[in-house]
Amino acid sequence: MLFDKDALRTTGNVVLKTTFLLQIGFGTLANVTLFFHNVSPVLCGHKQRPTHVVLTHMALANLLVLLSSGIPHTMAAFLLSNPLSSLGCKVVYYTQRVARSSTLCCTCVLSTCQFLTLIPGRVERMALRIVPRVPGPSCCVCWVFAAIKSTYIALKITDAQNTGNDTDTQGRWFCSSSFPRAGVATVLSCPDAVFIGLMVWASGSMVGLLRRHHQRVQHIHTPKGPHSCPPETRAAHTILMLVVTFVVFYMMNLVFTFYITVFLDLQLWLIQTCNVLVLCFPTVSPFLLVLRDPRTPRLCS
Repeated sequence: MLFDKDALRTTGNVVLKTTFLLQIGFGTLANVTLFFHNVSPVLCGHKQRPTHVVLTHMALANLLVLLSSGIPHTMAAFLLSNPLSSLGCKVVYYTQRVARSSTLCCTCVLSTCQFLTLIPGRVERMALRIVPRVPGPSCCVCWVFAAIKSTYIALKITDAQNTGNDTDTQGRWFCSSSFPRAGVATVLSCPDAVFIGLMVWASGSMVGLLRRHHQRVQHIHTPKGPHSCPPETRAAHTILMLVVTFVVFYMMNLVFTFYITVFLDLQLWLIQTCNVLVLCFPTVSPFLLVLRDPRTPRLCS
């Protein structure tokens, strides 16, 4: 029985190290590609589209999430000698919180702008004049708002915590914090709830618009091919997939975080599971965005 436990623990450590390395390696490469993929029009002397501006900010925020959250936990997985100091914990955790909040806000801006461009009639013509001017300033506001909102949480972070197991040397790498009061926690969670609500509303509205549009044009016979789907519809499908991916990973992480906070259960596997879920969206989303971009060369075609 003891041999089985040791084997299981060794297998878990190998899986942990492999997961972190894959997330940081592939996620960093994908986000760097996404960043330059959307900055390239500027480098070539062209003007960025509104969606390209938002995706540039998202790629930068994803990189910060991967570096601030992934590297310390990977160092913990490999059992390096010195844990993070109190200042190191504050810097790492603050950067992670700002980047995650910015990713959420930018995704909300992206889905809302795409929804406005799909609305037919006068609203569409108005949106075509307003939307190109909104994404850039909105993303800058997202960064500033995330920096201000995360200040209180960063002040509560201290040096490495004790996971309750003296033989667990990995636990010393994870920073500890004094849990905020219920009222403060509710206030800090309200912006995230608003952004997620807007994303879900915009996504549901896009689904309704695309469904009604499909019903109106389904009698029209168009040639099928790799480019038969209109670019607006393809972009809407991509953003819907992006929003669903974000909400799924966010809610899963929220469940684990809520359990740890309420029951004060600091088991190492729970903390590491939360971190894996945090890194899932920054790792998956750039692949989704790059591969679904019509500018990306299609080898199959």
